[in-house]
Amino acid sequence: MNNLPARLPAATLLFVVLFTGAYFLLTHEGLYGIDDHFYARYAHQLLHGTFRLAPDPQGLLHDPLHERWLIFGPVAGFFALFGVNIISATLWPLLATLGCAGLIYRLYARREPVAAAAAMLLLGLHYFTLNLTNYLYPDNILMFWCLAGAAALLRGREPNRRAGWWGLGFALLSFAALLSKETIAYYLPFYLGVLALDAARRRHGRFWTVALATGALLLAAYGAFYYAMTDDALYRVHLIEQTNRFLSEGNYLVGNRAALLGRVTWQPLGFFVGIGLGLMLTLAAAALGRPNGTPAPDETLKEAPDRRFWLALAASTLAFYWLGSTSLSSYNPITLLPRMTTPLLPPLALAAGFGLQRLVRRAGWRALVVGLLLLLLTAWLRTAVAVVYLLPGLALLAVGLSPWLPRWPAALRPGRPALAAAVLAVLALVLAVRPTYFMRKPAVSAHAAQVRVLRQLAGPAVRGTVLVDDFLFPNYDFSYGFEVPKGLRFRRFFARDSIRIGPAQPAWLLLNRATLANDELTRKLIRYSPDSVLSWYPNRHLVAQDGLVELYEVRK
Repeated sequence: MNNLPARLPAATLLFVVLFTGAYFLLTHEGLYGIDDHFYARYAHQLLHGTFRLAPDPQGLLHDPLHERWLIFGPVAGFFALFGVNIISATLWPLLATLGCAGLIYRLYARREPVAAAAAMLLLGLHYFTLNLTNYLYPDNILMFWCLAGAAALLRGREPNRRAGWWGLGFALLSFAALLSKETIAYYLPFYLGVLALDAARRRHGRFWTVALATGALLLAAYGAFYYAMTDDALYRVHLIEQTNRFLSEGNYLVGNRAALLGRVTWQPLGFFVGIGLGLMLTLAAAALGRPNGTPAPDETLKEAPDRRFWLALAASTLAFYWLGSTSLSSYNPITLLPRMTTPLLPPLALAAGFGLQRLVRRAGWRALVVGLLLLLLTAWLRTAVAVVYLLPGLALLAVGLSPWLPRWPAALRPGRPALAAAVLAVLALVLAVRPTYFMRKPAVSAHAAQVRVLRQLAGPAVRGTVLVDDFLFPNYDFSYGFEVPKGLRFRRFFARDSIRIGPAQPAWLLLNRATLANDELTRKLIRYSPDSVLSWYPNRHLVAQDGLVELYEVRK
């Protein structure tokens, strides 16, 4: 039992890695958004030397994805190793997600084992962290760079460190984040605040000298590249502004002005609670202030600087997300989407880890208050997500009451390793419920079957037209590894009256019943059923079937 705290982080890391891998494999639905397709296509172009390095000089494409080189660059390497397929396309987000758990383990497994285990669970098993592992989106990749850069800032300013090297690492990691997604800007106010505080105290001069000099050189080279390519050193900033103007009809100042007050006041709180982040926020609040009771020897001295660092970074990032703007030229609050919160998650999870560690060490009124708050969130939410608040709330309520319960087991008294392990087990259980539900659900896209059927129409001799649904049409080339047979043309179902069918120009109808029954797609994109599609092509002959995917030859 004495070795239990030391074993908790390793056991937690193993569990998080295995659970994340299982979720990645069991819930993968293939390409599921236009972003996935763009990044994968850029990776393929980069691999084959056809990537157009120069961005659009007029900003007409409204495509900031083209400039996120550290999203599709590593994917090009995976394509070279494993070929173009949906697993190789999404290995990079998966590895970045697992890398976050590895970084937390490296930072705190020995220093603060309970905080490390709690943070790994809160971050790694958060549903939307897992959900973003199997999409080629930049969010979890950015999250990795954000955590790594913040850790370099924290550790590099400690005594007896090689400050210059840490400053160099901090600058490089921050630049890597910029090459992944622009929302590294969430951290800028905190970084400037730390710089100002260190400058006022005349501390950590070598770290900041190297970091600022390296950052200035990197940004100068970056601006020079864009100037050479587009005559605009600030091209990327202007491209983002152009994108904001292009999407202005849906923003809070042009198309949704009436919702602005709610967006900057109460709506974010409801949003955070609704996606399960209320647990992290409540536990992080428990890390505020000095610990109640008598701390263990050196306890406050060891954990206070790190705890305050992650709390301050979480608070600053939360404020930026709550009140910040996507535009420099006009005020347009950031969209309330779960994937937009990923920069907030690492510091918030670590602050919450320190909060939970304090609760199981000291119990008392703080644990009672946190338990009651979580139960209030349960009553307020009243949805399936509320399980994330219910069981931890009951557990922490019991922990808070434990000093006054005479029959409470001695092994589960505050400060005992078994209590920390029990609370962490409750945390792991409740966080795993929602992901496990989706892991057990049947697939809704039939992506693999669709690829297998499409590749039956391959080879230099294949000619004709393939009729596909509106969801597949923009990205059918991915199914062929971006090398579509030259004789094939792809058209939407509705093109039935505009195609020629003959012996030299056959036509096929690809019907994916999973796609046409997907609730998310039928609400927005798909406006037809399998039966209606088949009725448009009465002269057809089934030539292949793989599960819910059917291929018909269409005749006159």
